[in-house]
Amino acid sequence: MEYQNRSGGAGDGTIAKDALGNDVLAAEWLKVHGPVDKTLTQGLKGDPTYLVVESDKTLATYGINDVCTHLGCVVPFNKAEKKFIYPCHGSQYNNQGLVVIGPAPLVPDGLPSEYEASSHGLSKWK
Repeated sequence: MEYQNRSGGAGDGTIAKDALGNDVLAAEWLKVHGPVDKTLTQGLKGDPTYLVVESDKTLATYGINDVCTHLGCVVPFNKAEKKFIYPCHGSQYNNQGLVVIGPAPLVPDGLPSEYEASSHGLSKWK
């Protein structure tokens, strides 16, 4: 999956929301989500989107939209196998959303994300 970084503030992006609908505040999020954590949030249009904490305890510069672009199923991250396993068609993706096993030829929609002083913004790829 190709990711791109955006510079500047959230601008026309969407602030990620937690399970209760509260804005995700980066500093607070990182206090309770450790390295290599992937947690579902509400992303663009309310779609389930994984925010990823990197091994250096920073938020990744991308999010992973968890809605299958083919059949529309939502897929949990399998922590034991460290990959996404799609129940709809059996495709498997690594922890960054890259195809490991088909039949899917495409990666799930990656969402670039950016840091703002207190929140984590998501916006569409350009």
